[in-house]
Amino acid sequence: MKKDIHPTYFKESKTTCACGATFDVGSSKDSQNIEICSQCHPFYTGQEKTLDVAGRVEKFKARMAKSKK
Repeated sequence: MKKDIHPTYFKESKTTCACGATFDVGSSKDSQNIEICSQCHPFYTGQEKTLDVAGRVEKFKARMAKSKK
């Protein structure tokens, strides 16, 4: 097996988010900056905007029925 081909693994790599949150994770980098984390992501904070896709099929069928006339 080849030696010295794997990167160094840091068990407590310092991760900093753009929102200011910092936490330690395992990584091959000593420190890293990220744009979004679980503390500021809309899905996890409850601020997610869901799209109402109900009615799309009905709209399509109405357009098709109108074009057949």
